[in-house]
Amino acid sequence: MTKQETLRPLMFVGTGSDVGKSVLTAAFGRLLLQEGYRPAPFKAQNMSLNSGASPEGLEMGRAQVVQAEACGISPSVHMNPILLKPTGDKVSQLVLLGKPAGDQSAQEYFNRGDRDALFEVAMQSCRRLMERYSPLLIEGAGSISEVNLWDRDITNLRVAETVDAAVILVADIDRGGVFGSVYGSIQLLPPKYRRLIKGILINKFRGDAELFEDGRSMLEELTGVPVIGVVPYFRDIFIEQEDSVVLDHMKQGPQEGKINVGVVALPHMSNFTDFDTLQQVEEVQVFYLREAKAVKDADIVLLPGSKSTIADLLYLRQNGMEAAILQHHQSNKPLYGICGGFQMMGQSIADPQGVEGAVKEVRGMGILPVKTVLGTDKKTEVCRFHFLDQPTVSGRGYEIHMGRTTGGDALCRLDDGSKDGARLNARCWGTYIHGILDNEAVLQEILQIVRPGIRVRADYAALKEKGFDQLADLLRRHIDLPYIYQLLQK
Repeated sequence: MTKQETLRPLMFVGTGSDVGKSVLTAAFGRLLLQEGYRPAPFKAQNMSLNSGASPEGLEMGRAQVVQAEACGISPSVHMNPILLKPTGDKVSQLVLLGKPAGDQSAQEYFNRGDRDALFEVAMQSCRRLMERYSPLLIEGAGSISEVNLWDRDITNLRVAETVDAAVILVADIDRGGVFGSVYGSIQLLPPKYRRLIKGILINKFRGDAELFEDGRSMLEELTGVPVIGVVPYFRDIFIEQEDSVVLDHMKQGPQEGKINVGVVALPHMSNFTDFDTLQQVEEVQVFYLREAKAVKDADIVLLPGSKSTIADLLYLRQNGMEAAILQHHQSNKPLYGICGGFQMMGQSIADPQGVEGAVKEVRGMGILPVKTVLGTDKKTEVCRFHFLDQPTVSGRGYEIHMGRTTGGDALCRLDDGSKDGARLNARCWGTYIHGILDNEAVLQEILQIVRPGIRVRADYAALKEKGFDQLADLLRRHIDLPYIYQLLQK
């Protein structure tokens, strides 16, 4: 039975980026759901190339989609009303309430005269969620100690102050310097924000947590804020990661006896979670291709999505990766492209409106008989499909792209009657469908080409549910939950 009481929002902020805020928000969502509450996630502003689609076909941060799943509810664009998608080193596409609202440089965005208006848009979404769910689990962004950005903050402690959220400061002990980062983050805050910090959570601890008891006491004495938990570093729990920074730590290569799948590491790779399910197949080794000579070690090559398709294609051309990929294809080895990777495999990519920059047209890799024209209209929708016209090979995924691609034999037939992608044969195709590899039947089709007789077992939905439940159990063992429940009471 769902508990109907109204609880105080709980907010997770960080001493820095990549400290684990997104995962902890999902973990608390699942724990509170199990306890009979009605939790929901919220992040006012997210910056990520890993986006997803709401059931209404609106774009939002993938992290908030995952957090909604952990809370047992459908994702809503109000859970992430402002999304920034970097298109270059200094420029991002602004997605406002699920729809593109133009490209802006960092300077233009952070110096906008309508920051208060953006904040109000975010808070309208926040209040809308609070009317329906309780407690709201709010995730901050980056570090709370960026003093130069406080006057332009629309996603951290200004949010907490507005809705009177109890704030938990998350610190990553694995990267070192936890005492300085925690103490400094709190001391730099003005008094009105410092009082909002109700707990400190030490994340990614390796070894015996009892050895940190002295450190725990020291932190509490230094800051006057209780340390509410020390969460261990884990590797055996599956959870989608928020952004591709995680790929920087993935150094594994091919493995003998496995089906070696090489994912091309594009500079502006998007939706890298497309390959999460593949990594869970026992017979498969997924590794990232960062130089041309590594391509020869791959049984299958995957070209992922990109937020800057033309720039990434030229990058592959300049560093020899394109030639290596073409050699792979000419050797009759499987090659598949998703979204931007699909576009690269065609004959040409045109950008007459300058969506991606000054380059108006480039030749593609020439593998698939298709042509792509980029435009300002973005297609964002959840879809169901039949793969290779096989009624028994079906699945679901989502599309997020600003290009239209024509030509070739379609790869998939969608339930609405439209077609997707293009194929030469079972060894070579491209698609716009993100999440296509999350479907067991599709994985079976591509892996049996390399290893006939393989029987794939990959239930992605069940895998995610198991991960959420394991995270909730982890919190129960390592967090002061009575204190958390005390904070939630208004």
